[in-house]
Amino acid sequence: MKHDADVVVAGGGPVGLMLACELALADVSVVVLERLTEVDTTIKAGAINTPSSEAFYRRGMLPGLAEVQRAAMAQFSSFMRQREAADASTVKAAPRFAGHFAGIMLRADLLDESDPEFGTSGPATEVGLVPQEALERLLAARAAELGVSLRRGVTLTGLDADDAGVHVHTSEGSLRAGWLVGCDGGRSTVRRLAGFPFPGTDPEITGHQAVVEMTGADALGAGWTWTDTGTYVHGPTTGRILTVEFDGPPTDRDAPITAEELQTSLRRVSGVPDVTITKVLTATRFTDNARQVPDYRRGRVLLAGDAAHVHSPFGGQGLNLGIGDAMNLGWKLAATVRGWAPEGLLDSYTAERHPIGAWVLEWTRAQVALMRPESHAGALRKVIAELSGTSDATTFFVKKISGVWQRYDLPGSHPLTGRSAPDLELSDGHRLADHLHGGQGLLLDLADDPALRERAAGHEDRVRVLTVACPERPDLAGLLVRPDGCTAWAADTPGAYEELDAALGQWFGSPAAVPA
Repeated sequence: MKHDADVVVAGGGPVGLMLACELALADVSVVVLERLTEVDTTIKAGAINTPSSEAFYRRGMLPGLAEVQRAAMAQFSSFMRQREAADASTVKAAPRFAGHFAGIMLRADLLDESDPEFGTSGPATEVGLVPQEALERLLAARAAELGVSLRRGVTLTGLDADDAGVHVHTSEGSLRAGWLVGCDGGRSTVRRLAGFPFPGTDPEITGHQAVVEMTGADALGAGWTWTDTGTYVHGPTTGRILTVEFDGPPTDRDAPITAEELQTSLRRVSGVPDVTITKVLTATRFTDNARQVPDYRRGRVLLAGDAAHVHSPFGGQGLNLGIGDAMNLGWKLAATVRGWAPEGLLDSYTAERHPIGAWVLEWTRAQVALMRPESHAGALRKVIAELSGTSDATTFFVKKISGVWQRYDLPGSHPLTGRSAPDLELSDGHRLADHLHGGQGLLLDLADDPALRERAAGHEDRVRVLTVACPERPDLAGLLVRPDGCTAWAADTPGAYEELDAALGQWFGSPAAVPA
């Protein structure tokens, strides 16, 4: 049966667009269905972590992200200048910090930057403050450049999957595709219609995040503040507020958020009776509902991002988790569509991404427990705050928050295997990431060894082989990097290539016939 597209992606947010770009990069035809007619301007995530920044860097997107970060930093600086001009008795000091855990700030001067898990990502570490709306606009522009069909104002209404593909029914008719990927958020229609189970824990909080115009804000603390009735945040940009109340989930998640609702919550949690919200610029509700599908694939239907896992936004992990899903799935699904995927490649998507998603759920649950407005949680906060005042604890927390700890459990004996590939400076004047822009695998021959290059014969359409030196890592003889930037194989000694054949076969399939 003829397909209208190789893949239909439901959801045109950052995760869906990133996945679509990865597929298009591999010459897979993809249609993205997005119910909204314009980019969503609702306040959401405000930053990306190291794995996300690396992903964009490896696709040549870092300059655009750096421009976005400069604008975001200007807004932050403006807010801090306003606070400094206010009554000093109501302003918390704002030292340079490296993140937070449940609102407990982590001082950057305590971070041990000599830890070996830092310092291998190159320029990617210089970009982090990237709001979700700006990221979505950048990805939409990239998708258009790559020829992705983005259909806005179209709602997915049904699906019928069989062994050969999926009929996708929409508000504007039906189309046939080989595969359907649900990137349609925490209340995913694709997940529901395809029958994915979604076990987890029920919510206990109602949270609000908003950008508002208000009076009486000088009496609010800057940053995170705990009270007997909950937690609130003021800043780090002008008019941005966040409140957390432990009174169960909202009665109606879809009801319009009013200035009165936000004002009531802020007054109740902050204890500042005179703060008055005069205008709502953007606002959202959230809960700590924490759930995850056991398997990210059911036949020809897959899930990524919030469609596969939901949790509270504390720690800023949600957007990053979804971008990681898209990078991991994109090349594997493309290989499957194009017919060269080895057995089990697509199923490795769940095997690799599910454990990281499960960790994020636990990480956010721990923060909710620590934020509860009761004496036991308060006592524990004091202990964690004291621990976080040490270099070891700060380094531990920052490694977790930044994502540099993440690795996949891949076969192979080298310590780099399964980790994000180090952004090596190479003798050709480029860095490793520069050679990943095209979305292929990369085999670095760092010892100019013909025997290594011969091992890759027949994989040239999937793996680029580059003979080059790396003065900063003379100990490395070779490195095989998957399209998602994960190290699939590495060796320190020329000729020690026993594991390379297995890695090439596992990730890039059988070699094509090589002409005699």
